[in-house]
Amino acid sequence: MASTKKSDYGADSIVVLEGLEPVRKRPAMYIGTTAQYGVNHCLNEIIDNSIDEALAGFCRRIEIRIEENNYMTIIDDGRGIPIDKVPKYNVSALELVMTKLHAGGKFNGGAYKVSGGLHGVGASVVNALSDHLIIEVKRENKIYRQEYKKGKPITAVKKVEKSILNFNFEQGTAVSFLPDKEIFKETIEINSGIFKKQVKERAYLINNVYFRIFNKKTAEKFAYFFDGGIISLLRDMNRGKKVLHDPIYIHKQVDDKEVEVAIQYNLSLNENIHSFVNVINTHEGGTHLTGFKTALTKAINNYAKKELGEKDKNSETFSGDDVKEGLAAIIYIKMPATNLQFEGQTKTKLGNSEVQTIVQQTVFEHLETYFEENPKIGKEILGKIFLAQKARLAAKAAKEAVMRKGALEGATLPGKLADCQEKDPSLCEIFMVEGNSAGGTAKEARNRKFQAILPLRGKILNTERAYLDRVLAFKEIKDLVIALGMGIGENINYEKLRYHKIIIMTDADVDGEHILTLITYIQMKKKISLWLNC
Repeated sequence: MASTKKSDYGADSIVVLEGLEPVRKRPAMYIGTTAQYGVNHCLNEIIDNSIDEALAGFCRRIEIRIEENNYMTIIDDGRGIPIDKVPKYNVSALELVMTKLHAGGKFNGGAYKVSGGLHGVGASVVNALSDHLIIEVKRENKIYRQEYKKGKPITAVKKVEKSILNFNFEQGTAVSFLPDKEIFKETIEINSGIFKKQVKERAYLINNVYFRIFNKKTAEKFAYFFDGGIISLLRDMNRGKKVLHDPIYIHKQVDDKEVEVAIQYNLSLNENIHSFVNVINTHEGGTHLTGFKTALTKAINNYAKKELGEKDKNSETFSGDDVKEGLAAIIYIKMPATNLQFEGQTKTKLGNSEVQTIVQQTVFEHLETYFEENPKIGKEILGKIFLAQKARLAAKAAKEAVMRKGALEGATLPGKLADCQEKDPSLCEIFMVEGNSAGGTAKEARNRKFQAILPLRGKILNTERAYLDRVLAFKEIKDLVIALGMGIGENINYEKLRYHKIIIMTDADVDGEHILTLITYIQMKKKISLWLNC
């Protein structure tokens, strides 16, 4: 039967998703994933709304509860979402914020000078992805409530006498939501470890805001309150590690942007760099992180040149990887919400190009001054980075040696090798002859059927202190390895040895004895695994 293909494509094929339908249709576009991380992301979106109130100076307490029935409740003592009607839409501001994408108080710059982003999708997206959501607002000694089902209102915004969310602050906003199992098929429970880490980060970044967390499922209770800012966070990151110096703190206001950076090296081999914009953890980095890394690498290389002077002017400059080893750092940018540009709805990568220049100039200028004023610390940091560079170059050399070693296996036989006709290795023998002239004489006297001649020019490399990459770069040894055919080092295969009898022919003088010693030296045998029959 012939197959039929439906090819109708007209105006009725065009579908417009209204309201929050796009979110439920393609949730990963808004929260990154519908796995467990997505559940955490929803919780963070609501917490970040409370934090925006704190950044604006109107919130000092944030309470987070994980209920036994999988509801998540977030309460703050901020101003509370407005409940009066928005004439254009003929609905309350509360309902508009919860049901319309890109609706909120962060667009005109009046209500929030600094906030987590301009996308305006946080509360409405969480509402769309919730099976049930309850929101309560306290304003002017009155309580207002509205409920939603899968993003759609099931009650009007109404004044109530009593909170059902244990809302004990005098004013603010309380949100309680149940993630929708239809969306989050894997789980509707958060990753508790990640959640606690993220809340703790925010507590460090916002001075004097009290976070209270109660996980009723595990009976865990804990609170965070810090007043040391990013320096306290940096010290927490380096807890239990041996550090090289006290934190280097950088702070500068550039027009409407505020830059804070904290740097501290430890003796570990790992980097630990965190970047934030308005309390949002931009774990994918962005322009602020790029500016920081560029400035740090440039400042350290400049300082190294000043310290080394002419002594080591041809030395290789430090790479970004060298500089990052053992580095713990925090880059924190605060800027107007109206100017924020994130790459994607999940707000994990900053896109403002002007921020890169500001951070780069700020960090570079400060570090230049810091190293001049603190030469002892500067030298300790250089020593740490120098070791990282040395390890990197050694690893690079080893890799090149391995690649070179692999290339030998398929290499053609050396041109100066006079090979024999016999193909059975057990019947073949090779003469390693000192000098090209002697090699020519030996070629004339040999039996071509089973005897091969390999002339060796001059003294072979002393392999006692040479690294493998240098050994393989030496032409005489390279020719020898190729001629024998069995490979080298760990990949050696004795079955591929082309001659089962090896004879070394050198002059009966001091030089000849020296050449014989270099060839048969135990280190040489270890590196090319060559068994000699003399």
